[in-house]
Amino acid sequence: MEFVLVFRRDHQNAVSQLEEEDLLMYRKHWQDWYLSLAARQRLARPVQRWDAQGVTVSREESVEGSVTVEGLIFVEASNYTEAIEIAKDCPILLLGGFVEVLQGK
Repeated sequence: MEFVLVFRRDHQNAVSQLEEEDLLMYRKHWQDWYLSLAARQRLARPVQRWDAQGVTVSREESVEGSVTVEGLIFVEASNYTEAIEIAKDCPILLLGGFVEVLQGK
């Protein structure tokens, strides 16, 4: 089964402000996580990059949002439980972000 993992983070959260050394470690964690998924043949599609800041649109106006989609990946998992276990290792969680897990239809 194919699942999409959507990474969201509050860019105004003070916890998300990293020193240079911590930022390098954070990026390394992402790289290691992706490589681990690829080695286990869990990536269903190539990784796609997104803007770090997005815009939320409502009927009245467009506003900049503090919680935005940081990125997403498509993974292969046998069920929701396995997809959630994959999400639990996501580096976005280290910065107080969260991962939304959605099953493809």
